[in-house]
This record gives sequence, C-alpha cells and structure tokens, in this order.
Amino acid sequence: MTATLDRPLPVAIPAARSTRSSWLGFSAVLGAALMNLLDSTVVSVAAPVIRDELGGTNATLQWTTAGYTLALAVLLIVGGRLGDMVGRRRMLLIGSAGFTAVSMLCGLAWSPEVLAGGRVVQGAFAALMLPQGFGLIRDAFPPAEMAKPLAAFGPVMGIGAVLGPIVGGFLVDANLFGTGWRMIFLINLPLGILTAVLAVKHLPKVAPAAAGTRLDWISVALSAAGTVLLILPLVQGHELHWPAWTIVSLVASVPVFAIFARRQSRLARAGRTPLVEPSLAGKRSYVAGVAFATIFFAAMGAMFTIGMMLQIGLGYSAIGASLMMAPWAFGALVGSAVSGVLMARLGRALLHTGLALMGAGVLGLYAVYEVVGVEVGFATMALPLLVGGTGMGMIFVPLFDIVLGGVEDREVGSATGALSAIEQLGVTLGIAILGTVFFSIVGETPTAQSAVDAGSATALVAAGLIAIGFVLGFALPKRARAGAH
Repeated sequence: MTATLDRPLPVAIPAARSTRSSWLGFSAVLGAALMNLLDSTVVSVAAPVIRDELGGTNATLQWTTAGYTLALAVLLIVGGRLGDMVGRRRMLLIGSAGFTAVSMLCGLAWSPEVLAGGRVVQGAFAALMLPQGFGLIRDAFPPAEMAKPLAAFGPVMGIGAVLGPIVGGFLVDANLFGTGWRMIFLINLPLGILTAVLAVKHLPKVAPAAAGTRLDWISVALSAAGTVLLILPLVQGHELHWPAWTIVSLVASVPVFAIFARRQSRLARAGRTPLVEPSLAGKRSYVAGVAFATIFFAAMGAMFTIGMMLQIGLGYSAIGASLMMAPWAFGALVGSAVSGVLMARLGRALLHTGLALMGAGVLGLYAVYEVVGVEVGFATMALPLLVGGTGMGMIFVPLFDIVLGGVEDREVGSATGALSAIEQLGVTLGIAILGTVFFSIVGETPTAQSAVDAGSATALVAAGLIAIGFVLGFALPKRARAGAH
C-alpha cells in the first residue's frame, strides 16, 4: 500500500539573510496563493453567463465551485506531505504548472461537464502548491525577518476575496478578444507562467526533510474519506436544506478521522512516515492554533453573508457588492502592514487586538443594520468594514508565526498541509453556519427588509464566533518559540 518516492539531488543551503532574490521567490509563493483566491471567488460572477452559453443543470454549474473546493480540501494534507518528501519548490512548480494547464482546459471547455471536471482537477493541483508556502518562506528568510513576508498574506486574503468578483465581472463584460467568460480562466496563463518562472529562478533548492520516505496510501484514503464526509455536507447542506444524509455524513467523519489519527501513531511507532506527524499533537502552540484558526476562518464567512445581503435583498450586482466591501480589503492591507511592524513587540497581544477590532467592525455593521435598515449604503457601512478588515489583517502574521513557529523541519509539510485544510474547513464551516442562518431568515421570497434582518442576525453570530476565538487565543503561547523558524 505504499509508493516509493525518488530522492532529489543534493541541493544548496538557503542564505542566512534575505536578498532581492528572496523577495522575488516569495512573489512566486504569493502568486500561487493569489491564483487560488481568485479562482475560488471569480466563478460566482460568471455563472449565469456560463449557464446561458454552455447549458447544463444548476447542480452541474454548482460543481464548478463545489468541485474545486472539495478537491482542494481533500488533497491539502497530501500536498503538504509531498512537499516534505520530494521538495517544496518542486511541488510548487508541479502544482502551478498543472493549475495553469487545467485553467486553459476550463477556458476552452465545450460542455458544463468538462468545465466541472476541469475545476475538480484544478482544485487538486491547487492543493499541491498551496501548502508549500510557509516552508518556502522559511527556506528563503531568516527567523528575524519572517514577519515581513508573512505580513503580505493578510492583504492577499482580504483583497483577493473582494477582488475576485470585481475581476470576474470586468473580464466577462469586457469580452476581451471575444472570449467572454472564458477569460476568467485564461487569465491564469500569464500569472501561472510568471509564478513558475519566479519559482525556478529565485526559490532556494533546499533538500527535502523527509527525502526517500514513503507515502502511506491507507492514510491518504482515510484522510480523503474523512474530509469528503466532513466538507461535502457543509458545501451542499444549505443549498439542499440539510437533508438527513448531510447529518449522517458529518457524524460519520468523526470515527474516520479517529481511525486516521490512530494509524498515524502506529506508523510513527513502527518507524514509518505518517501522513501527519503525531508529534504535532504534543505541541501546545499548534493544537491551540488549529482550534483558533477554525473559528477565525469561520468568522470570515461574514463576508459571504454581507455580499448576499447586498445582492439578494438590496439589488446590487456582484461587482457592485464587491466594491461596497472594498473598505474591508483596504483595512486588511493596513492591518497587515501594522502587524508586520508590531509582531516582534506584541506577539499574541497583537492577535487579540486584531480580534477586538474585527469584532467591533462586525458589531458596527449590526448597529448600522438595526438603525439605518434598508437604507444601508457605502456611507454607513464603510467605517465598520474598514475597522473589521483592519482587525482581520492584523491577525494573519501572529497566527502563522505563533502556530507554525515551533514546528520542526520534518513537520513543516504536515503542519502547513493540515493548517491549510483547517483554513478551508473553517471558511466552509462559517459559510455553512452563517449561510443557514441568513437564508432561514430571508426565506423563499427575499425582500430588502428580510435581507437586512438576516444580515443583523448573521453579524451577531459572527461576533459570537469572534468572541470564542478571543478566548481560545489565550491558549496560544505569547510568542513564537525563539529560533524555531
């Protein structure tokens, strides 16, 4: 049940200080993250046009998004472990090359089935490239400078989520070279090629920490089965009004993950290579960080319900709703810049400060909905969105620095792959929870008032999640372990 992976050639040791090449290599990591974020959000804008041109059922078109999300979540842990085994740089190159090639297939799709299938494969390649990011940053930057590249991820998360629908709408409306909606996928070609070129030229060649080890396919199967059982009902549940199979699936995921965890321990005791290092369970910073990250990313589902309120109840287009949320993205940019400067001084306190601001922003939106009602607009929403986005942007640097700071080289792939999967789970869980609350209040025939009422309710739920995250944050160490990077 195992497959041997070839040992790479001897490689160079990363520099003791960052250089111009370090930052160009980091741009490749950032490019991979941006491609994923854009492709996770851009399809929703083009869906009506795709349906008109390609035909197909609503269920088939829904899988252009759900298939990508599911494949990504299922394979993130595997992708992270493969980075340990065959090299992070190599896996980023394989993932970005495959992602770019399949983007061309999606752009040339001649049927909805081909497009949906292409999106599944695209998600699989994204799972190979995304978990390599933190390890590659560790390879390229010394510990004292880690906060600087990590600070760039906040804006990417915030801006990418808002920018996706804007870019998608522009590309569809512009009809560049007569491509219409197809350009939302074809645009990945130059971005993917640039990412690959930067990776080849500027990412350091560092020997894999687990070179020559074997991938346990039973662990892969258990991880995939558990993830499908957990993620699929969360993705489809609110669309299908939570039929019985979704609840059964969620419950069934628990014993599957328990069996998976037991197998990882057995493999480690036998001297074989587990898919996820059991030693991570003994690291307080990592275990507490995983719990915190789940809640934090779930709270970010509030962005989804804000967009739904604006579109379903108040008549905004997808592009218009995204522009309304631009203060959140700008706040994320400011918050990340601030956190990069203050991380060394404040540590965990910076994380709590960010959560407090994020909570204040969400509660500010609740107050706006309650006071202004259906007259909400940019003037009334801009300030709470700016405050909330600033808080969100302040969280990424301390979160990743503290949670992954104590991880050993041999654990990096496992840790980042699992944390990336948790991030995906958290976002999906948040959308499922907040989406269910939102649509249960909006009902079958939404009105402006019912949408605003739903927005108020989901803002309170999101604030509750943030409060839980605030408490969980105290379980994290005050600072990353010295020299752990």
